[in-house]
Amino acid sequence: MSRAPAARRPALLVGGAVLLFAGAVLAGVLVGAAGLTARGVLLELAGALPGVDVDSGLSAQQQVILWEIRMPRVALGGIVGAMLAIAGATYQGVFRNPLADPYLLGVSSGAGLGATLAVVVGGSIGGAMVPPAAFAGGMIAVAATYALGRSVGAGRSEVVIILAGVAVAAFASAVQTFFMQRHDDTLRQVYSWMLGRLTTDGWAQVLTVLPYVVAAVVVIWLYRRTLDVMAVGDVEASSLGVAPARVRLLLICVATLGTAAVVSVSGLIGFVGIVIPHAVRLVIGPGHRLLLPLSLLVGAAFLVLADIVARTALAPAEMPIGVVTAALGAPFFLVVLRRSRGQI
Repeated sequence: MSRAPAARRPALLVGGAVLLFAGAVLAGVLVGAAGLTARGVLLELAGALPGVDVDSGLSAQQQVILWEIRMPRVALGGIVGAMLAIAGATYQGVFRNPLADPYLLGVSSGAGLGATLAVVVGGSIGGAMVPPAAFAGGMIAVAATYALGRSVGAGRSEVVIILAGVAVAAFASAVQTFFMQRHDDTLRQVYSWMLGRLTTDGWAQVLTVLPYVVAAVVVIWLYRRTLDVMAVGDVEASSLGVAPARVRLLLICVATLGTAAVVSVSGLIGFVGIVIPHAVRLVIGPGHRLLLPLSLLVGAAFLVLADIVARTALAPAEMPIGVVTAALGAPFFLVVLRRSRGQI
C-alpha cells in the first residue's frame, strides 16, 4: 500500500510542473498594457485549435498584438528560462557543485564583451549585430576557459576549469569596461542588453534560438543517467565504464551552446540557472531523471512570470527582467541556502 503513492509521486510532480508552466503561459498571454479582454484572448486561442471556428471579437490590430507581440514574447521567455535552468542543472551535475550556474565558465562575460564590441564597432548596424556577436563571444570565452584549464596539466579537474573560467571572465570584463569607457555614448544601449530583456521582433528570435535549445536539451537528456554516475566521483565513474573528462567536455559544450544562444537574444538574466535547479533538487533529490525535466518546466514558468512583473510593475515603462529575477531570486536563494545547510 505504501509503494503506490511513492510510485505516483514523480508523475504528480511532473504534472504539477506542467500545470505551473501552463498557468504561467496563460497569464503571460492575458496580462499586458494593450487592454485585450480575457474572453477575447481565450476565444482567439481556442479558434487556433484544429476544427474550432469561433469569433473572438478581437480587432485585426488586437490580433496582431496577441500573435506577433505577446505570444512570441511568452514563448521566448519560456525558452530562455527553460534553457538557463536545465543548463544550470547540467553544470551542477558535471562539476558536482550545487552552486554552479550557466555563466560559470565565462559565458556572460564573453557574451557581454561581444555585445559591447558590436555596439561600439558596428555603428548604425551595431544593434542588429548584438545577438550574433554575443553568441560568438560566449562560445569563444568558454573555449578559452577549457583550453586554459587543460594547459595547466590538471585540466581535466573540474576545479581547475572553474578557476580558468574565473580568469577568463575577469579578462573579458576588463576589456569590456575599457571599450565602454572609451565609447560612453554607447553605455545606455550596452547596459540595456546586459540587464536583460525579452523584446521580440515577431517570431524571429524564437525561431533563431529554438534549434540550439532543442539540440542541447536532447543531448543533456540522453546523458541523464551518466550525470547520476558522475556524482560519485571521477574514479568511481571510470570504474563503471564512464569517461568523465569526455562526458564533462560534451555536456559543457552543449549546455554552453544553448546558454549562449538564449543569452544572445535575451541579454544577461541571472539567478534562473542557479536557483531553479537547486530548489527543485531540494524537493525531489539529486536524480537527474526528474531534476532535468522539472528544472526545465519550472525555469520556463519562472521567467514567464518574471517577465509579467517586468512589463507591468512600472507600466507604461518596462523594467529590465534581469532586475526582476535578481530581486526575486536573491532572497529566495538565501532561503534555499538556509534550508540546505549541511547538503552543500
